[in-house]
Amino acid sequence: MSRKKVKTIAIYGKGGIGKSTTTSNLTAALSTMGLKVMQIGCDPKSDSTTTLRGGGYIPTILDTLREKKNVKANEVIFEGFNGIYCVEAGGPAPGVGCAGRGIITSVELLKQLRVFEELDLDVVVYDVLGDVVCGGFAVPVREGIAEHVFTVSSSDFMAIYAANNLFKGIKKYSDNGGALLGGVIANSINTEYAKEIVDDFVEQTKTRVIEYVPRSVTVTQAELQGKTTIEAFIDSEQAKVYQGLAQKIYEHTESRVPEPLEEKALHAWAFKWADALLAMQTGEVRGRAANI
Repeated sequence: MSRKKVKTIAIYGKGGIGKSTTTSNLTAALSTMGLKVMQIGCDPKSDSTTTLRGGGYIPTILDTLREKKNVKANEVIFEGFNGIYCVEAGGPAPGVGCAGRGIITSVELLKQLRVFEELDLDVVVYDVLGDVVCGGFAVPVREGIAEHVFTVSSSDFMAIYAANNLFKGIKKYSDNGGALLGGVIANSINTEYAKEIVDDFVEQTKTRVIEYVPRSVTVTQAELQGKTTIEAFIDSEQAKVYQGLAQKIYEHTESRVPEPLEEKALHAWAFKWADALLAMQTGEVRGRAANI
């Protein structure tokens, strides 16, 4: 009897961009499709899965391993919304060691415990901090642990800068079995110019936008309840966006090698957009003045 193939994806993104919010709503939406899903938080803050568990935190793998040598699966894997398996890798004590080490240790432990086989999973989602793709944080890309990589980005320059750095990492390891890029999840897109900036960036780097996610107060309302939008407001327009994203990612099969911009080219691109937005703003001001 052949073992079914588990879909493994990694969601990267700059801290504060809405990466974990997007990831948790994605896994919640996948679970409502009848899929068995595991979310592995790979951020040292260990808050990736909180909205899948009513706002509560869970023991991390690294903390548990510090306390005992022999760890059982039920000591590091906890059930969340709609049966989602929740795991937090954790990180070192502040100022000590590499934060990415938690990812390496966690994957090794879960493999030793044969978790991926015995839980009969359909999808495994890694939620990975993407500010800097250091050795540890690059593990899902470098070693092909994740089959497809997606990055959350807004139109803000630092979010795009982080995405471009991720693209460099993906390209570097692409010839050695590394994970490839599925696309960009454009987050907090509520204006036409924000959409145009992201669209231009993905065109320049030869990738694609897989979904546009608007900023919504519905998300904030849900998170204040310690829940995902999928759990708290399943009939909302925002929930429909996350459900559409989940469907696209689950059906996604062909990822590619991006073409990241070099440092000078990226800054030149950003200055071009800064000038365009300034001209747009100046034109609006002049237009209002003419009508006074």
